[in-house]
This record gives sequence, structure tokens and C-alpha cells, in this order.
Amino acid sequence: MSEQETAPETTIVTGDQPEAPPPAPGKDRRALRALLRWTAAVAVFAVVGAGTAYGITRMDRTDVPGLATASDGRWAYPELTRPPLPSGSPAPFADANRAGAHYADLRALLLPAPEGAEEDKALRGSDGWLATKDYLAEYALKEERDELRQKLVDTGLRHIAARGWTTPDGTRTRIYLLQFGTANVVENKFASDNVAYSTPAYQVRGTGEAVYDEGFPEGAAVSRVERTAYVEAKPYGAEQVRQAYVAAGDVFAVILQSRKGTAPAVPFQQTVVLQSQLLG
Repeated sequence: MSEQETAPETTIVTGDQPEAPPPAPGKDRRALRALLRWTAAVAVFAVVGAGTAYGITRMDRTDVPGLATASDGRWAYPELTRPPLPSGSPAPFADANRAGAHYADLRALLLPAPEGAEEDKALRGSDGWLATKDYLAEYALKEERDELRQKLVDTGLRHIAARGWTTPDGTRTRIYLLQFGTANVVENKFASDNVAYSTPAYQVRGTGEAVYDEGFPEGAAVSRVERTAYVEAKPYGAEQVRQAYVAAGDVFAVILQSRKGTAPAVPFQQTVVLQSQLLG
């Protein structure tokens, strides 16, 4: 987005003014030039800073920051942009959108894989839609899979879009976006049956005891998006699994991340926040 240029201030002179003395030579002139250079530099930084803040806070249908800094363990994601809405369709949290519907293509709302990751092509499904049985395969117990399958039928699941990848350090990520008829179905019927404060309702394959992730920064919350995150507690087996459940309008997102040994917290938090922003 373009930034508006600010007109320089103008000093208005009224009445008779005494004649200004001639500028001091030599050292005084050099000091004046240095002062002007520093004043200009401060002004430039102030304008750039104001423009940056404006761009970050104005994210209704614009670019989402990629948080690509890698020094603290974050992954380098490509620049993220929400897909365009069909003509005449409101945004998911617009006042006119009482159903909280995402009218943009759900497949385009999936977080892309970060740089250097190998994508899991099996999660693409058919034409980008994943079969329900492939999503249910994430859960360990047959009786829980059967129960969850029936809940998906009862709550009117429309379709599932999914994406997954593995990074060079062996961290495996899977993201599932489940779309229903309305936000009310997600909030009051499906999400409430899948999450609890202490532990998830269904056991993910390969996990032991999963507990509420107290280390997930509260400041990383995304407006109008509900998030619950869990981490596998010690002692765990060959790998550790992290999981998050996100309710955003008519979409319920399931984000799973696992790695042999310990699954690092920072890329998991980054992945959850960015996917939440794309849905928000």
C-alpha cells in the first residue's frame, strides 16, 4: 500500500522582522549542515516507521507478515497473501456475514510450506480435497475414529483441505482445514467436542499424554480466532507431538507437528499463528 507524502511545514512571517545576521563561516556552517542531515534522517525514519505500523495493523484482506526471521528457530515462509474474495462476498468476520463463512477457496487459505521443506503430496487428496478417512487416520483409537466420523456427519462437514511437509531437521507438519455450514456449528457443536482445557478429546496417533500448552504466548492471539494448543508431556516415546485446534468462523483447523526427540516450540507457534492469520 502506498504511503502519503507529508508536506513540509511552512513558517508564516507577519509584521516587520529584524534582518537576520549573516551565517557564521567555517565551523558554524559545518555544524549547521550536520544538524540538517540528522534532522532529515530522523524525519525519514519517522515516516517509514509510521508506514510500517499502518501496514501491519491494516490486514483486512492484505498481505500477512511472513515472520521469516530464522535466528530464533522460526522458519522462512514465502510472502503470504489472503486469496481474493468472490465478487460481492463479505469477509468471514464482516458484520454482513452472520454465518462467519469463508467465501474464498478453502484450499487457497492453507499455509504454504516453508523454504527447504518437502511437501507431503498425499495430503493434497483429490483436486485438493482430502477424504474424511484420511483425516481420521491421524487418530489412534478405532472407537474414537468411529465417534469422530459420526460427529462429522452430524455436524454437516462440507469438505477438508489439507497440506503437510517435512523440514530438513525432521519436523513433520500436517494442517487440516475442516469447513462446516456456519460458525455456530463450529463454535457450539464441533469445537466444543474436540477440545478441553486439560487435554484433547481424541488421541492423536503416536502421542502419549497431551497437556495444555502453557508456553504458547498469550500475545500471539489472533483477533476473532479461538485457539487451543497442547504439547505431549514427558516421558514421551520416539517423537514428541504438538497439536493446535483453531476455530475461525465456519472453519475448524487442526495443526499437528512432530519430530523425533523433541518438537521445537518456536516453529510450531509460528505455524499456528500464521495459519490463524490467514483464516482471520
